[in-house]
Amino acid sequence: MSNDPGPQAPPAERLIVVEDAEVAIEHYPEDWLAFVVFWALGFIVFLQFFTRYVLNDSLAWTEEIARYGLIWITFIGGAMVTRRNTHIAVVLLPNVLPAWTARLLLALVDLLTLGFLALLSYFSVLIVERMQMQRMTIIELSMSYVYAAVLLGCFLMCARQLQRVWRNIIDEDTGAVRLLVSAFARLGLGR
Repeated sequence: MSNDPGPQAPPAERLIVVEDAEVAIEHYPEDWLAFVVFWALGFIVFLQFFTRYVLNDSLAWTEEIARYGLIWITFIGGAMVTRRNTHIAVVLLPNVLPAWTARLLLALVDLLTLGFLALLSYFSVLIVERMQMQRMTIIELSMSYVYAAVLLGCFLMCARQLQRVWRNIIDEDTGAVRLLVSAFARLGLGR
């Protein structure tokens, strides 16, 4: 028996040709933090499962810590998707508007998002301060540690959104400065 697969078609005759795209692996602090918290959460949930169903004696603190770990993952993940600009969005209006109007609308959305995240960051500082006296149910730690996830996530999202707005401002092709000059010229307000 031979290992010969038989006659093969030349590459030009194939219907589908697939080429691998280059993969760029990026390492950001929020990615590593989410990685560590995610695997710690996985270990805690496994420990909870093991003690409850195998040992028939559940550890009380695992459920509470798992719940708080999910909160941490959520807000750190929010910073990750803000950096990638992959939040869920409805983009119907920019698709039907002219290009310069759509860019202006998206720049306005970016500025409103930055303002919202800055306000959210401010309120997260207030809530962390107010929750210092509140204690967790099982573990005698301050609830400020839980709400610190909101604080950290909001500040990371705000920083990533600020980076996005700044990049949009200084971009030579589609930047906000060029966009505003173009808009004023179209309205007859330029020189």
